[in-house]
Amino acid sequence: MLRTADGVRIDAAHTPNGSLDLGVVVAHGFTGTWRGPDTRRIVHVLSRFGGVVSFDFRGHGRSGGRSTVGDLEVLDMDAAVKHARSIGYRRIVTLGFSMGAAVAVRHAALHRGVDAVVAVSGPARWYYRGTKPMRQVHWAIERWHGRLAVRLAKRTRIAVEGWDPVPLPPHEAVAMIAPTPLLIVHGDRDPFFPVEHAYQLYESAGEPKELWIEPGYGHAEAAATPDLVRRIGHWISRTKPA
Repeated sequence: MLRTADGVRIDAAHTPNGSLDLGVVVAHGFTGTWRGPDTRRIVHVLSRFGGVVSFDFRGHGRSGGRSTVGDLEVLDMDAAVKHARSIGYRRIVTLGFSMGAAVAVRHAALHRGVDAVVAVSGPARWYYRGTKPMRQVHWAIERWHGRLAVRLAKRTRIAVEGWDPVPLPPHEAVAMIAPTPLLIVHGDRDPFFPVEHAYQLYESAGEPKELWIEPGYGHAEAAATPDLVRRIGHWISRTKPA
């Protein structure tokens, strides 16, 4: 259990690989968990490249608190990054999926201190409702019966209060990351966020940056193949801090 700067207990796991050169902090998407098979599969592949710290965002799984859907979650990621540093990892890379991608971008902009960032299937802006899955996500967040359904089905507890103030959107935060290396990965068949989100993030970011538009790739952890995760692992291992 980790503890955030605002006192929330965060459930986490450390998967070592025998070297302290590289530590990867993996952040799941909305309603996800580090204990789920998709995330565990990703962690297993990444552990060939470095040690991995995975965790549950607030309001998810066995973590305390309630989800603020990308706002205060930067404190959860910061607790995981600091834990990776305390273990002794010399380079720290954050890797986020979907909501976790937005958090990774915002964390790198607001808290600094990481050596590279990978954002997979992430949104560029808030309140997007252009796809049916995202309209369903907004229903789950904004309606009491939606929050109840997500709590019962996914063990995800969502804060009733809305954002006040609205947090810095990813497409603005990403401009503050440079010179930290950034990799943006997005599928051309993402049912939640079309590729325009990836292009907006990429165009707003400074150098060094890379954009991978993956043919046939859907959304986030569930669609990430071992081959894609290995390629991300190779990118992480080759990337040197600014």
